[in-house]
Amino acid sequence: MKLLKSFDEYVQLGTIKKQAKDASRAKSLIKEAERAFISINEILEKIGINDNNSNIIIKDSYDIIMQLIRAKLFLNGFKSVGEGSHEAEISYLKELKFKDTEIQFLNQLRYFRNGIAYYGKSFDKEYAEKVVKFLEIMYSKLSP
Repeated sequence: MKLLKSFDEYVQLGTIKKQAKDASRAKSLIKEAERAFISINEILEKIGINDNNSNIIIKDSYDIIMQLIRAKLFLNGFKSVGEGSHEAEISYLKELKFKDTEIQFLNQLRYFRNGIAYYGKSFDKEYAEKVVKFLEIMYSKLSP
């Protein structure tokens, strides 16, 4: 798993670009994250987490968190581009004063989510439950 550089390093590399603040784009990302968060909660209430839906819940949880981080970036006049953009976005959490343990968990989640999306990796109910707890914490911290 890749170690994260500092946010400033991603700016210097051009993975993070300075731009005009984009409240409209941020609002749209926040709205989509809200919809997905509601959907995950509906799944949890009606079906629960099981080994069959764990990968879906993990991927969707990751996407929600990343949409909220991107919204913060847009609100603060940044955007990410190209290879390494997810790592750069995660490194932004340090700028937002998140705990190192939260940043490390999200970076691990990024790595595992890529395993699901690109390599057919499967995760079990127990890991998905940890991810949902993490999502709840991150959602409350990142939501406006």
